[in-house]
Amino acid sequence: MSMKLWIIGAVAILSGLTAVGAEAVEAPKKDLFEIRTWSRKDCSLTPWLVADKLGYFSEEGLKIVYTGETQPALQIPSILRGNNDVGNGHPNTLAVANSVGAKLVAVMQSIVEPAPSYDPKFRHMWWFVNPTKYPNVKRFSDLKKIPGKLKFSTINTNICADFLANLLADNYGITRDKIEWVNMPDIQAVQALKLGLIDVGGVHPPFYKGMQDARQFKIADSTETGIGVSAGLNFYWFTAAYTKKYPTEVAGFVRAIKRAQRWSNSHPDQAAKWVEEAIGVPVTGNHYYAEDATIVEKEIEPWLRYLEENKTIAKGKVTISSLVTHQFESYGNADGKTDRHKKAEK
Repeated sequence: MSMKLWIIGAVAILSGLTAVGAEAVEAPKKDLFEIRTWSRKDCSLTPWLVADKLGYFSEEGLKIVYTGETQPALQIPSILRGNNDVGNGHPNTLAVANSVGAKLVAVMQSIVEPAPSYDPKFRHMWWFVNPTKYPNVKRFSDLKKIPGKLKFSTINTNICADFLANLLADNYGITRDKIEWVNMPDIQAVQALKLGLIDVGGVHPPFYKGMQDARQFKIADSTETGIGVSAGLNFYWFTAAYTKKYPTEVAGFVRAIKRAQRWSNSHPDQAAKWVEEAIGVPVTGNHYYAEDATIVEKEIEPWLRYLEENKTIAKGKVTISSLVTHQFESYGNADGKTDRHKKAEK
């Protein structure tokens, strides 16, 4: 064998291929770093699913491992116990957890409320009544005409459903003590409202279509709260210890999920189709997502103020700056496309 041929063969081997025989053998791929999270059976799955399907996670050397469905009340404990690494949710859930020592930090925004001019099917929540039971209720303010307490659906306490519905009640002159909360998943709220087991069903996409198909009547949506982008505000969070131990991997997660969120906003029909196939429920709309990684702390204020006013947490017990980290914003904004919520703000 000549020296020239030997060098060519050696280079081929070093590049992960064998020069001998008819077939090329790929070198073993680098193992992907696993990040664990609970399984999602609603439209909050969208950016996770898109990032997986389009290879955004794997391009960052990451693999998302879904550990199974976890009840809302057990999601944060699952992170603190180390069964999961990352979760997402609203600022009030995060604040309550940290008020009792959870030490979670939000690394990037997920959902935001779109501008009023944007298609209403992307608004964070809609509220419905059964028109057979309440034929004279045409808007949220009409609820004050109904005597006694009203049963409202919510997935859990201290989430968007009770926060936003109470803001609507305030806006329309309805006392908060008129509302009785009944915990159930959105998919159950559709049937419960139809059967008259609850009075008001507050749901997220993709269950707007289910409510409409069941001929329930929409009386309000989250934009009517008047708090703008904050009405849909949602974050991804890890423990502070995790971000310190794995900063490179968290940065990769932020880059990947940001790309997925932007793609989901630009391709809502395809994103909805993929989610529908994954969760087995008709999906005609998804949430609207932040298109960059910038965290604006003032957008958290309405959520924290609500908790303090209701004495869920003591005033000053939690600060906004303690709930978030700006450490990973530059990674998520590295492509220079940092127009904040270009369709979500006026």
